[in-house]
Amino acid sequence: MTTSPPRPRRSPEPQEPARESSSSPAVLVAVKRIFGSENGDYFLILGATMFLVVFGLVMVLSSSAVESFKATDDFFTGFLRQAMFALLGIPIMLIAARMPAVFWRRWAGIAMLVAVSLQFLVVATNLGIEHNGNRNWILLGTFSFQPSELVKVALVVWLGVILAKKLEVLDDWRQLIRPIGLVTAVAIGLVLIGGDLGTAIILVAIVLGSLFFAGVRLRILAVPTLVMAVAALGMAMSGGSRQDRILAWQSGCTSDASYNGLCWQTLHGWWALASGGVFGVGLGNSKAKWSWLPEADNDFIFAIIGEELGLLGAIVVLALFVVLAIGFIRVIRSSRDPIAKITVSAVLVWIVVQAFVNIAVVLGLLPVLGVPLPLISAGGSALVTTLLAIGIVLSYARQPVPDRMQR
Repeated sequence: MTTSPPRPRRSPEPQEPARESSSSPAVLVAVKRIFGSENGDYFLILGATMFLVVFGLVMVLSSSAVESFKATDDFFTGFLRQAMFALLGIPIMLIAARMPAVFWRRWAGIAMLVAVSLQFLVVATNLGIEHNGNRNWILLGTFSFQPSELVKVALVVWLGVILAKKLEVLDDWRQLIRPIGLVTAVAIGLVLIGGDLGTAIILVAIVLGSLFFAGVRLRILAVPTLVMAVAALGMAMSGGSRQDRILAWQSGCTSDASYNGLCWQTLHGWWALASGGVFGVGLGNSKAKWSWLPEADNDFIFAIIGEELGLLGAIVVLALFVVLAIGFIRVIRSSRDPIAKITVSAVLVWIVVQAFVNIAVVLGLLPVLGVPLPLISAGGSALVTTLLAIGIVLSYARQPVPDRMQR
């Protein structure tokens, strides 16, 4: 029996590659490009930041609802304002994250000049606005903001560029005075003239932290640190309400006069934290926010977090800042560009020190300084500029730079 030879199998006809459906949104492609990253540090920082922003919006809604209703007959006024700034700041952060490293080197000097000029307008012209004893806002038409927050961003970028150029002469203090000492003295001095001691402390921390991470020896940093500490103490004790608040804080807020006056905010912050216990009284159930605790949605929002979410909620907030700091440190360690290392270090010092100062004030470890909790407290200028600074960090995290710096 003969068998016919096997027929050759037909090779399958090449199929056309599946075309993307015309209905697939182009925005998905744009999102993939925006979030494109070369390592996990980008997502670690971005995830912690977004969680803090969303958590902050929830807590601003809870802590500001009563005061918003009293002022405007609408519970959501404060929340909507903060949400508007979040919707502005997040795209700014993502756009900043797409910028190449050379962009920040090119515009650092101009950014510093603009920020200091705006701060000068605050204290030297009628454009400046005073609030709670601090002349720290500028009014342009119907729009107001804090140039001192912009000074923070400009300072971290500018210090990164200048210190990277001076790496070989960091042991010579005379080289550091020109221009670092002069420019930072003018910037911090203008903020102090406006009476904002809290922001000035954060700026000093940024400068000293940048110098330390750049490699300046501690013996050189000791003298400016001592001078700044004496200047801050002299300003704090120069009279007025600031001195009274510090003296009341030093007394432990134990007198009846302190309770009804200068220690009202501190004591009610303590009581809010104490009443929260381990698990809190429940989201939205704070009693302190019913006009008992001033600035409940801003400087003392951590007290509302402790009251409503308890010790566990407070620990979560601290853990998120730790995660954010770890992300910054990973970027610093993986980067080979001195500018990136110094700039990211400055942002790290800014956010960590500001969070520490805010929480220390609420706990009574420091006198009331008027420093918001980063990414959580109500305040548009602080939120947008902090997101911009984190966007700069993300730009260094997602784009490794070559060993050679473009100078």
